[in-house]
Amino acid sequence: MSATKAIKREALKAAFPHTIPIMTGFLFLGTSYGIYMRVSGFPWYYPALMAMTIFAGSMEFVAVNLLLSPFNPLGALVLTLMVNARHLFYGLAMLEKYKNTGLKKLYLIFGLCDETFSINCTIEPPKHVDRSWFMFFVTLLNQCYWVMGATLGGVFGSLIAFNAKGLDFVMTALLLVIFLENWLKERNHWSSLIGLAATALSLLVFGASSFIIPAMLLIIAVLTLLRAPLEGAVSRP
Repeated sequence: MSATKAIKREALKAAFPHTIPIMTGFLFLGTSYGIYMRVSGFPWYYPALMAMTIFAGSMEFVAVNLLLSPFNPLGALVLTLMVNARHLFYGLAMLEKYKNTGLKKLYLIFGLCDETFSINCTIEPPKHVDRSWFMFFVTLLNQCYWVMGATLGGVFGSLIAFNAKGLDFVMTALLLVIFLENWLKERNHWSSLIGLAATALSLLVFGASSFIIPAMLLIIAVLTLLRAPLEGAVSRP
């Protein structure tokens, strides 16, 4: 086995266990998405193609109605930016992580979703594992799970009566677990507390339908202003 293959194999082995919870959620949600597409009148291969080319779960569900509505590219563009605006902040947060990843950076950017961000941002691979390949395989595995679920839903969607109501809470619960794991690993909790406070304040002011972007802006602003004292608090034993 060549050195490159050995590096990739070690990175894949290190990445896979961290993606198992994502696999559980993505297979369920991806299948429900595929079924939703089928019962909406689309061919079985549409969910698979959209999962491979869009890979944005929320937007893929929204896209069903867009495809069934009158052609409105500007409206689709604005809606997509609103639904996925949080990825702007994910990208800024991963600038340092994605340095020196070569051509893999292109796929890492394309495949960055909530769950992949949570893993690649918080999990440190073992010292003997190449970081860039670790992040690549986390991203690839998570997309594969989503594509598999969407394909299964598309193939069997016309044969199964399926009520997906409430199933989207699976990913909310998953992200909560990831947050709690990160909380337990932190030496202090100032960053997490700032995030919780900013989110609660934005929810109170802007309401449940519009709080995400203001919350992210507020978190970025506060963390930027308090960067020096927060870094000092982390460095102190």
